[in-house]
Amino acid sequence: MKNLLLVAFLCLSIAGCAQQPPPRLIIRADDMGSSHSANLACIETARKGIVTTIEVMAVTPWFPEAVTLLAENPDIEVGLHLTLTSEWDLVKWGPLTDCPNLRDKNGYFFPRLKANTYYPGQSVAEQPWTLAEIEKEFRAQIELALRNIPQLSHLTGHMGSIGLNKEVAEMTLRLAREYHLSLVDDNPETNYDIIDSGYPGTHHSYTEKEASFLSLLDGMEAGKTYCFLEHPAYDNAEMQGIHHKGYENVASDRQGVTDLFTSEKVSTAIKQKGIQLVGFNEVVNALPRSTPQAENMNPTAITKYLEAVKTQKQELHSLMVLRHGKVVAEHWFGEHSAQKKHVMWSVSKSFTSAAIGFAVNEKKLKVSDKVISFFPDDLPAVMTPNLENLEIRHLLTMTTGHATEPAVDTLPGNENWVRVFLGTPLAYEPGTYYTYNSIATYMLSAIIKKVSGEDLLDYLYPRLFRPLGITGATWDKSPQGIALGGWGLSLRTEDMAKFGQFMLQKGAWKGEQLLPEAWFEEATRSYNNQGPAWAKTAKVKDSDWLQGYGYQLWRCRHNAYRADGMVGQFIIVIPDKDAVVVTTANIPDMQAEINLIWKYILPAFK
Repeated sequence: MKNLLLVAFLCLSIAGCAQQPPPRLIIRADDMGSSHSANLACIETARKGIVTTIEVMAVTPWFPEAVTLLAENPDIEVGLHLTLTSEWDLVKWGPLTDCPNLRDKNGYFFPRLKANTYYPGQSVAEQPWTLAEIEKEFRAQIELALRNIPQLSHLTGHMGSIGLNKEVAEMTLRLAREYHLSLVDDNPETNYDIIDSGYPGTHHSYTEKEASFLSLLDGMEAGKTYCFLEHPAYDNAEMQGIHHKGYENVASDRQGVTDLFTSEKVSTAIKQKGIQLVGFNEVVNALPRSTPQAENMNPTAITKYLEAVKTQKQELHSLMVLRHGKVVAEHWFGEHSAQKKHVMWSVSKSFTSAAIGFAVNEKKLKVSDKVISFFPDDLPAVMTPNLENLEIRHLLTMTTGHATEPAVDTLPGNENWVRVFLGTPLAYEPGTYYTYNSIATYMLSAIIKKVSGEDLLDYLYPRLFRPLGITGATWDKSPQGIALGGWGLSLRTEDMAKFGQFMLQKGAWKGEQLLPEAWFEEATRSYNNQGPAWAKTAKVKDSDWLQGYGYQLWRCRHNAYRADGMVGQFIIVIPDKDAVVVTTANIPDMQAEINLIWKYILPAFK
């Protein structure tokens, strides 16, 4: 009986098993940037409540504060709320560009998008606006937002701005594609099967809001995705001065929204009903799903693999398997979930390598560039030929010439890590001796900052993360404020899978070649087979650490390669099978972990 229950439980993780997924709910907090109160309430309801995405307005007076707060909370999903109106009577904002038909006599946006009896003649629709004006303004808002909020993932419309007419919606979709953002309001091609949901009953007071929202939860159906949007703020002096004709109780109304979004009763109901809170990105940028059978894979393989994991007492946190670009199996164990990020450890290195690839493609640097050329102020007093000949390629392949990795973990907090690296003697000629060297990867991060003026994470967002639909990434930094590069990145399991598929497709994504194929040919081949010291007693045919090392990527058996992080974080790319296998874990014996993948999952790909 116990075995039957185990098989049934494991089956739930395999795409294609007959079970309806739970309802999914996007909780959207609008109008960040419009007031100090809205800014703080948006962050509070995301941090302490149920909000899953925040919409920020770039033209509003409190946008600079919103930028600061979002920088302090980089894992919160954020969209740009494209704005053509300024609705409040006593607080105003205007366009960023010279668009005379979109502003009133005082230079502000009009209060309404379409004709309104309270504000006759004061709507955008009643003006002789042109599509070119709106495109220029939307483009300016997008570029301002992206300069300040690199993790921005999508576009929405304030007061229906995107839906002004069909041409505006089509133009906005074109801009979204250009800037690698998702359009989730008034998309002329799709609404992603998201059901827009409001209060099903009266909602004047907080008590009515809570009761109505709980009723909404009761009606949600398995397998469907819903979106509920509202405007959190506080009932304080600032908000009491904000209102317009027909909506005078703004402060108390929006305090009720804040209370609703942070209600313990509401949060408990969501958990009890099994409703999954998600952001837009998890819906609109999700990898396609399929079944093992549909992708020519043995459907029992994953069950057998998970049984073997359990038998060997391996602490697996998550598993995702892709075949032909589609997820055919996914599972999370214990407290881990699709929404939770996981520390990558040295899987971070492969993302840093990709950043170097983008910089090479943009001609910001060459892999043959001398490392010392980037740090003239940090060089040791005595230069050696080995240091003078150290190139970026040697950092990428961990053949810097160090006998042992430079130690930084015991340094005082104000010690310059770049200076320590450059001051550590190179015992060997660069390119001739391999030693695992995370500080070499840190140097790659420092070089990216030198040549781009951007932190590694900010540099990757427009080039890699936004096109792949990866949001909420965080990367720990050194005392000098430089992303660690070799470790410190945190992502979700599906983000790892996207990166694996990106590598499998040699830099192509949704019909666009983001990074040249030639970079992947160069990055994934072996530059040495020395391997780490602890692995050298193994036979080459039995070890995935003796197959060679590329540009921050390990070669594997079976003509595969992988991004690899301590205690079992893997992105294994298997070109011969058109497959990717991703794990997060706490498994010290990482070879044993890979062995089970080769034993059970690899043969299942027909």
